[in-house]
Amino acid sequence: MENERRIVVKGYIKKYLLITLGCILYPVGVVMFLQAGGLAGGGATGIALIINEVTGVSTGIIAFIINVPLMLWGWKVFGREFFLSTLYVIALSSLLMWLTERIFFDWVPAAYGVNLLPFTDNRLINAVTGGAIFGFGMGLIFRCGSSSGGTDIPVKILKKKFRHISTGLITMVSDIIIVSCTIFAYDDKLEVLFYTVLSVVVFTLVFDWVLYGGNSAKMVFIIAEEEPANRICKRVLNELDAGATFVDAQGAYSGAMKKILLCVVKPIIYPRLRDIVREEDKKAFMIVSSAKEIYGEGYLSPDKEEI
Repeated sequence: MENERRIVVKGYIKKYLLITLGCILYPVGVVMFLQAGGLAGGGATGIALIINEVTGVSTGIIAFIINVPLMLWGWKVFGREFFLSTLYVIALSSLLMWLTERIFFDWVPAAYGVNLLPFTDNRLINAVTGGAIFGFGMGLIFRCGSSSGGTDIPVKILKKKFRHISTGLITMVSDIIIVSCTIFAYDDKLEVLFYTVLSVVVFTLVFDWVLYGGNSAKMVFIIAEEEPANRICKRVLNELDAGATFVDAQGAYSGAMKKILLCVVKPIIYPRLRDIVREEDKKAFMIVSSAKEIYGEGYLSPDKEEI
């Protein structure tokens, strides 16, 4: 019982450390690159950036105000645990955005007469870097079963209804709608619109990579005669520490009995598996495909909430 409690506590600590890292990356990408570079973004943060451009009110404060009603909606749909982790994300990320704005836009220039932001006037660099950092942070937050509130909550609700569509794609569609509003807020409308859309695309690619990339693997079918198949299997188990399954088969043309070795390995391990097959049986027939989601030991738990 004590051991189980310890495992649960360690799980919560790991979860909130990753969420905290995501909350730190969030304002870095948004404030230090997108906002400082004169660009907007997607989601509630994009709305906050657009309002900030028009009114001058802090992006962090606007984001917090937008998030409160949506967060309450998320509590109703996803429950208490989701609400608490989302509240933590909203509070911390909004505070960090506000602090980042005050430090780099107000306090440092006032005290030292130096403007540290933007790091570069190149909007391409700001769009790509900001979108990537923002997407990485948000991916960590979503991967831990939380969200940053805002449009993430309707996105998660839509994901529950349209399970075949990736979270990143749903996010990108909603973001592009929001980004289109930049033409009403910024002076150089078309340039800001172009680079903001670019940042949303980069955000989506990085976000999906963080969210789903760690679950992907190579699924390999190795068809060989019994003796070399047994040798390959032994080396897979011992050298790669990977699981494998045998399936009895028969050649349709020759009628000879064969063994099919089915194994799933991480992409980084696959080249070593290919070497083992070549070393043991150059006549072996291999079929390799990508598996996006794997459930079982070493991969996702079957009970894990769909993201």
